[in-house]
Formats: sequence, structure tokens, C-alpha cells
Amino acid sequence: MKLAYTMAPGRGDTDLVLERLASDLAARGLRCCGTVQINSERCDAGPCDMDVRVLPDGAILRISQDLGPQARGCRLDPTALETAVGLVAADLSSGADLLIVNKFGKHEAEGRGFRNVIAEALAMEIPVLVGLNALNRPAFLTFAEGLAIQLPPEPEALMEWLDEVTATAHELV
Repeated sequence: MKLAYTMAPGRGDTDLVLERLASDLAARGLRCCGTVQINSERCDAGPCDMDVRVLPDGAILRISQDLGPQARGCRLDPTALETAVGLVAADLSSGADLLIVNKFGKHEAEGRGFRNVIAEALAMEIPVLVGLNALNRPAFLTFAEGLAIQLPPEPEALMEWLDEVTATAHELV
């Protein structure tokens, strides 16, 4: 199975790593499907706004909700997330060199979100790279059934893994 995940230590660092990887792969002419997250600081000092860019060059969707200054709960907009999932699923049917999922988050841990898209890509033998945080790691590892590998959040390591899994696929053809 061609399933890997990466975790960077700082807030938003995994998002930056995956965004850079997607840009580097596009420059190499590889076709990526999926999403990368873009965080935008807010002038009111509230939590950042979260957007996802649907790869390869699709829509940018706001996936966070403004719940007000006193809110402490999850700000994810589930409708926006599911819109992104639908766009990626439709695009994946055309094939890809890699599926990038910006985050295996709470929705995925609960059986929603990108879970089915990840499974579909793996069934199509498309490599999958997932961003992950420590909170959702146990749920992801259960989902992956021990078949995912952890990669360091370094562009060179991610590119090396992708080169390895795509080389293997080309050898089998």
C-alpha cells in the first residue's frame, strides 16, 4: 500500500510543507489531487481563517466558521469540508500521481471527510500522503491498519518517497 503521513511540530507547519510539495510536484509536471490548507491571520487577533485549495488548481474554499470571539469549540465548517471532498472525489476519477489530504482530522477520525476518498485512491493504486496531528494519530493508525508509514516533514524526504512509490508502479507496467 502506498500510504504515508507526515507531522510537523509547529502550528500550521504541516500545511506549509504540503503546500510546498504540491507546488514542487506541479512544477515537475506531476498531477496531484487533494487539498492543501492555507491559514490566514486575522486582523482582530482571533484564530486564523482556514481555507483549502483543491488541487491541482481548483477552488479555494473557506473551511472555518467565525463563531464569535468567545467561542472555544471546533470552527470547522463541515459543509465546506464536504464540498472539498466532493470536488476531490470527482477529480480523482480522472487519475492522479498523488493524492494529498491536508489533514486527517476529527471528521475523518469519526468516519467522514476524506476517508472514502483515501480508500478509493489506494484502491486505484494512487499514492496517498496525509497531514496529521498528534490528536488524530491514533484514529489514523487504526484506519490505516498498520500499513501507513511516517515520513519526516521535509520536502526531500516526501519527494524521495513519492519517487520510490511511483517508480515501483512503473516497474509493474
